[in-house]
Amino acid sequence: MTTQTVAPVASDVVAGLLGAGFNGAVRRPGDPEYDVQRKSVIPTVDARPLVVAEASVRTDVQAAVRTARAYGLPIAVQATGHGTRVPADGGILLKTTPMASVLIDPERRIAKVGPGARWGAVLDAARQFGLAPLSGSHRDVGVTGYTLGGGVGWLARRYGFAADSVIRAEVVTADGRFVTATVEQHPDLFWALRGGTGNFGVVTSLEFRLYPVRQVHAGIVYHGIDRAAGILRRYREWTATIPNELSTAVVLTKLADGRPAVAIKVMHAGDAEVAEHLLKPLLEVAGPRLAGELATIEYADAAMGGTPARHLDFLDDLPDTLIEALTTDESAPTVEIRHWGGAMANPGPGAGPVGHRGASYSLIVDREMPHLPNSGRTFVNFLGDPDRADTAYAPADLCRLREVKRAYDPANVFHLNANIRP
Repeated sequence: MTTQTVAPVASDVVAGLLGAGFNGAVRRPGDPEYDVQRKSVIPTVDARPLVVAEASVRTDVQAAVRTARAYGLPIAVQATGHGTRVPADGGILLKTTPMASVLIDPERRIAKVGPGARWGAVLDAARQFGLAPLSGSHRDVGVTGYTLGGGVGWLARRYGFAADSVIRAEVVTADGRFVTATVEQHPDLFWALRGGTGNFGVVTSLEFRLYPVRQVHAGIVYHGIDRAAGILRRYREWTATIPNELSTAVVLTKLADGRPAVAIKVMHAGDAEVAEHLLKPLLEVAGPRLAGELATIEYADAAMGGTPARHLDFLDDLPDTLIEALTTDESAPTVEIRHWGGAMANPGPGAGPVGHRGASYSLIVDREMPHLPNSGRTFVNFLGDPDRADTAYAPADLCRLREVKRAYDPANVFHLNANIRP
């Protein structure tokens, strides 16, 4: 396919899209909706695309990809904007937000969603059948971007990463073809999509397993910051003993009134009495409860919150030196230490390239601090610097991902992301 040598203007691209069969709305600078549609949830991303193309059907996606190739333009894909880290300056910003269908097959325990679907819609649809997806902490996050990046949620220790639950993906590739990726069809692409993000095409439909979880015992409880070191030392011992049904995190944070506190986040996919028994050794060192509660609620209603990831690392242990550094910092940063392991570390054969499965904990800090550990390992969903995408994968998986990239996108058309170079 040839590309133009003269840089196109917005009107050229609009004409190209319409000529390629694009049926959705197309916004250019100056249009009332242009500034609304180009925004990312990430405040540091201020994209200035030539046009914003709002896809409503799969053929719109194909038209947008073909037009970008024809004009030699960069193309970025955005549903909710939560994962947008690289601006589509001077290119096509393809919005898949209108493609937000959600279908539930309760007999097979499968959900089929469009690329614009958000977790809230899937949660509400699945709960009618006593089922749950492997969603994250926020209902308004897009399903597809979260899942393709791995997807670590509060049922992950029990059932694995969201990427591990995917059974089928429909994809528009860099040459505008439409392919279906499963274990049997395009198995190399299917493997790469489940953790390799949007490097290999635009996913227009995703099917994944649902799980028989209607209620959980969950919530966040807050304790005095003076107990922080003791809580973390007990947490280190206690997490080695608990079953996969229990997911937890310890957060050094602040109460609504500004007082520093330790938050303990809990989700148990099982009976409340069992959960309270399991939690007792941890809570007995936490001291009096300052705020919050644990309650048996529907999984779809659990609001677990998240921590902004200025710094993320993986830990194999919680050494005393780290505990001391985190609990004696007078500037009181927000720090989250989350327990990993369980089904995340044991995905079974054929799992995708979600990286660093063997880590015991993740460490998230909302700003840079001196003396923090730096193992060089990252996770795509929390990756603030797209240039570090390679560090999200094991070396062998990264080599294989590059081979798949060469096969499906040798020109690196899809590079405005956590890019894996061919």
